[in-house]
Amino acid sequence: MLIVGERINASRKTILEAIQERNAPFIKDEAKKQVESGAQILDVNAGVRVNTEKEDMVWLVKTVQETIDVPLCIDSPSHEVIEAGLAAHKGKALVNSITLETKRLNNILPLVKKYDSLVVALAMGEKEMPETVEDRINICKEIIDKVDAAGIPLENLYIDPLVHPISTNEKNALTVVESIRKIKENFHVKIIMGLSNISFGLPNRKLINRTFLTMVLAAGMDAALIDPTDKDMMAAVFAAETLLGQDQYCANYLSAFREDKL
Repeated sequence: MLIVGERINASRKTILEAIQERNAPFIKDEAKKQVESGAQILDVNAGVRVNTEKEDMVWLVKTVQETIDVPLCIDSPSHEVIEAGLAAHKGKALVNSITLETKRLNNILPLVKKYDSLVVALAMGEKEMPETVEDRINICKEIIDKVDAAGIPLENLYIDPLVHPISTNEKNALTVVESIRKIKENFHVKIIMGLSNISFGLPNRKLINRTFLTMVLAAGMDAALIDPTDKDMMAAVFAAETLLGQDQYCANYLSAFREDKL
């Protein structure tokens, strides 16, 4: 599974303070810790300070890439911020994200093509959120058609089927699991997810999140935005990949054990 480290996000107080103070050592340490813990891509989000988001994003991208050699996920609702981040980025980035919203597609897909980046597509319609498996399949088809028509290779596309909390509907986790299976069967695209929304409103959220992780991995998930410094979460990744036959001779699991990562 591709692990996208989620910790460099301005919604976290310590990250926001580091951005405001241009505390490069703090940001670099956060980046290094995530990569050492297993992240293969790092999400960078500077969205809290709207008036300075573009400058903050460029600073984050340059600062993080000074200390680690992995791609970044340029995460913003603003296409202008995304373009600034892509222009500053060295190598092939991941853009987070597009939906079926026409304005957003028209603004971001040309950037994805220009910079030959990967892109996350949320299974979200022009205005509505998906509720059923069928909703997600229909939206997924429309997104794939738009991405294909824009001349972007489908291997650069990651679909996020959107996770709703089980606290609002106890079937929401099962709906996502079935959606992943159906999307993979019908379209053969990669699946990415942010897991934490599944546990919103519940106690001991980390337990729910890592249990859900094993379910969606078994369904065919390819990538996830997680906190790679969460040892229990990473242990669940190693164990699940081993049980799913994705770890030849259990080599990664055994290495993780020897390195005290379990």
